[in-house]
Amino acid sequence: MAKLGYPFTLGVASGEPLPDGVILWTRLAPEPLHPTRPGGMPNQTMTVHWQVAEDRAFARVVQAGTAAANPDWAHSVHAEITGLRPGTEYFYRFSVDDHTSPVGRTKTAPDPASTDPVRFGVVSCQRYEHGYFTALRHLADEVPDVILHLGDYIYEYGKPAHPAPGRYVRRLEPEAECRTLGAYRDRHARYRMDADLQAAHAAAPWIALPDDHEVRDGYSGRLPGDGSSPGAFLKRRTAAFKAYFEHLPLRDRPQGANLRNHRLRAYGKVVDFVLADTRQYREGRDLLGPEQEQWLTDRLDASTARWKVLAQAVFFAPRRFPAGSLSADAWDGYPESRARVLAHAPDGLVVLSGDVHNAWAGDLRSDWADPGSKALGVEFAGTSVTSMPGEVDSGAVLESNPHLAFFDGRRGYMSCTAAADRFQADYRAVDFVDRPGASVSTIARFQVVGNKLRHVDL
Repeated sequence: MAKLGYPFTLGVASGEPLPDGVILWTRLAPEPLHPTRPGGMPNQTMTVHWQVAEDRAFARVVQAGTAAANPDWAHSVHAEITGLRPGTEYFYRFSVDDHTSPVGRTKTAPDPASTDPVRFGVVSCQRYEHGYFTALRHLADEVPDVILHLGDYIYEYGKPAHPAPGRYVRRLEPEAECRTLGAYRDRHARYRMDADLQAAHAAAPWIALPDDHEVRDGYSGRLPGDGSSPGAFLKRRTAAFKAYFEHLPLRDRPQGANLRNHRLRAYGKVVDFVLADTRQYREGRDLLGPEQEQWLTDRLDASTARWKVLAQAVFFAPRRFPAGSLSADAWDGYPESRARVLAHAPDGLVVLSGDVHNAWAGDLRSDWADPGSKALGVEFAGTSVTSMPGEVDSGAVLESNPHLAFFDGRRGYMSCTAAADRFQADYRAVDFVDRPGASVSTIARFQVVGNKLRHVDL
């Protein structure tokens, strides 16, 4: 075999932290967009070495081992590391032949008895052609304990025939819409070549959840939303989920067209992250599917953490627009599902959402029209990293929805702190994404008090 070119062009990542371990990820790809061989790799399994250390210089290596990079999975590596200490920072790297990867930082989840604060970032909706991922670089600089990604990690769209101004800032490569495994792999590789995205993955472990664009815009369960047959769509979904797994530090491999995304990630006594899939199990007017809904409500009922964070992709609370329309693709289209979940709302419920490409915040109430009704929790909806929104008359929407308290239309992310005595969400924004170099600022800060939103002056 010819000498392998530098294979770590897509960076490194860690994810799915537990108190005793994490998943370490990389993918061997000396030529990420090679037209015939995925990643420009030979069609053979490679042995990849990994190391975990207590320091960035690797003077104190605590574990080392090997993992197989198989061509059937695009030479991706998902090394499951166990036996680590809870709530502890570690550094990791990979090597193959005489090549060594960049160094990544990770951190295990805290001990189940821990009451230490948890610092985490929340991101979603990073459309490559819409701009630069500067917000992710700023989030990396904050070195959080963990980063939640709430969907639309990639966009499957091809290049439009006539791009709108500011909507084709960076060139897609390849430019066609993703429909096949090769196309989804190339789209993920194009994104993973981005230095800012690599920095965010190398800075902290991720817990990721797909929305629709990882597969197809607006898909609903087994229905593609474009008139094609369910059978053909499930083949497409199989390809999309496989490529998604190949490029993220996930624990569970997809099983054909199915990928288990709902899961619980516990962070001591302070926060339970309860992740729900709001796309894969839709049927009729049921958003979650009976099995996942039962799992979710059981987790909410059983949680003893101070904060129960329901992390999912789409807007949870009602949003009535001036013309009387609703966001039917979000929970507004599934009000019975929302009501059943809220019937199990525990004390300390915080819902996180993405998808809408703008920042929103509001209260969850037993009666949406009555500001004096029982407070059930709060929702923080994050803006997009780059994806541009449609036009929103924010003043009219806020006036029509008394439970909503905040809107901002800039790009960015959320930086949150969960502690035994408080939950705080900072909305962080960049001023532009059409070129590199934007600075970041905190544009709003909220805390949760008595299951209600409280604005905090900056």
